[in-house]
Amino acid sequence: MPERDEERSPGVGKEIGYADISPAGRVGLLDVAFARINYGFGAMVVVSLPFIAWYIHLDQNPLGLVLWAAWYFVGLLVVRWLYRRYQRERTEGLPEVIWRRWLPVVQGIALVYGTSMAVPPLLTASHATFAFQLIYMATVAAIVAGNSVHSSPVLSVFRCFLLTGWGGVTMLVPFSFPDHWHYVLPLALLHTLTMLRHSAISHRFFLNNIVLQEQAEKALYDKNLFLTTASHDLRQPVHAMGFLVESISRSNRDPALDGPLRDLRESVHSATQMFNALLDLSRIEGGRVQIKTEAVDLAGAIANVATIFREEARSRGLALRVHLPANGAVAVADGTLLRQSLGNLLHNALRYTRQGGILLAVRRRGGGWRCEVWDTGIGIATRDGADIFSPFFRNEHAWDVDSAGHGLGLAVVARCSAMMGARYGFLSREGKGSCFWIRLDAAKAVEPHAIAGLAASTGSQAVPHWSGACLVVDDDPLVRSAWQTLMQSWGLQVACVESGGQALHLLESGFKPDAVFCDQRLRSGESGFELLCDLLERLPDASGAMISGELDSPELAEAEEQGYLVLRKPVEPTELQAVLGNWLSSPEGDGPDSGTVGLASARTP
Repeated sequence: MPERDEERSPGVGKEIGYADISPAGRVGLLDVAFARINYGFGAMVVVSLPFIAWYIHLDQNPLGLVLWAAWYFVGLLVVRWLYRRYQRERTEGLPEVIWRRWLPVVQGIALVYGTSMAVPPLLTASHATFAFQLIYMATVAAIVAGNSVHSSPVLSVFRCFLLTGWGGVTMLVPFSFPDHWHYVLPLALLHTLTMLRHSAISHRFFLNNIVLQEQAEKALYDKNLFLTTASHDLRQPVHAMGFLVESISRSNRDPALDGPLRDLRESVHSATQMFNALLDLSRIEGGRVQIKTEAVDLAGAIANVATIFREEARSRGLALRVHLPANGAVAVADGTLLRQSLGNLLHNALRYTRQGGILLAVRRRGGGWRCEVWDTGIGIATRDGADIFSPFFRNEHAWDVDSAGHGLGLAVVARCSAMMGARYGFLSREGKGSCFWIRLDAAKAVEPHAIAGLAASTGSQAVPHWSGACLVVDDDPLVRSAWQTLMQSWGLQVACVESGGQALHLLESGFKPDAVFCDQRLRSGESGFELLCDLLERLPDASGAMISGELDSPELAEAEEQGYLVLRKPVEPTELQAVLGNWLSSPEGDGPDSGTVGLASARTP
């Protein structure tokens, strides 16, 4: 049936109708109404049984009521089949098409559902007792009241049911109650008016909820769009600041500046983590994350995270230990989301642990693996357990330990785990520490080359000092200056240019870098990915990576799909240190630094 004026809900101010909500919102309303009708047929089969037994007790022939119950049972099977078909089409079809096709079907089912409820008074009018008729009518009234709430999302569906069901029972009142109909009929009519009013109010409530939900989704979309558009410009200064603070700390010789520089480094680190968590959460909420489940080497993922955070743990005076199964552990997961989740859990543990240490562990649990992050920190109160994974939630003790957090890290963990289909949770004792965990299914036997992960050593990480040359392509002069200062403090020869033309000119003049870092967005309009591929093709012995301040883009997706390393701004100096430690040789020529993670280098395929 097409939408009619009477199905617009009355309300204060502007009326809200189907035209004010999206086709997807209308289908959502139809879901609720259809589910109630589906449930109603099954409920009527159960309701019929006591009345059949009662009718037999009255020494009456129950055949008519038995056939009535059988009719509802057959109707239940048909409606269940239609409901399953509707659900399949709903997941595959366009909402507008689903709405136009299935609304008349649901209305028709409601008509049949209601009409069948008027059958018992016809069958028993001259045989049943007053109490029997009254109890049946009261039962129908209760069912109508329930439908006035659950079928009213689509008001026409409820009205079809009310017209044939309660309307039929009301019309039969003079036959069901020949001696008392003048008392019962006014009550039945009053109940009709009450249910019409109640269903209209309930209908308006559902429509208002849909409108508010769609407005909230639009606001979320607008927020995510802004963050996506502005992420590059937001990340640039923090990216440069982190490099500059690191290089100044390395070259500082004044003990009086150690404290302020340490505080400045922590402030930049906190800003970096906040940016990453906020933008990652925005990316997940916007549905722009493509899940790629595969066999992931958990030992490599744990080792990667431990290496990146080991220096921070040491600076806080905390022990960072790793426990891995002796025979390895391979689970089904999205490698990127898993490492992101583990990084957030480890960062959270470091932030709220004043003394003691952190343990990263992988343990066998049933048919899967559980990645655990233990700490000896402040713990979590039992009353906060239900909210701990909510965005922007921080318990009261967290503010006493670290005021820089924003309550986003664990929310990202929850979203990432849900997207991977993994379970997550925590155990905690207030004042004693916590254990946060992610449980993954174990992968079936796979070939070694099919396992994704980062095989690594988790030994201690020395102060970086390598031999080699690096080429950085970035169009921001402040960022280029920060790159140059940091690389030089690590003993590297570095050349920073703003365009592909300048980079190619350097190569033609004889400069041969061992590592190339290319920004994705170059002011000249060049493609950073194409430039990186061109440079690495000319430098077959070099390693390289893209640097990006954006959440995602087709260019980044293509780069990662082809196996290129993509570092997201703001890049942590410890993360860059781990990459370079794998690519470059020490001055003595001993090969890659043994204390860093083996990260995949980006080369021309």
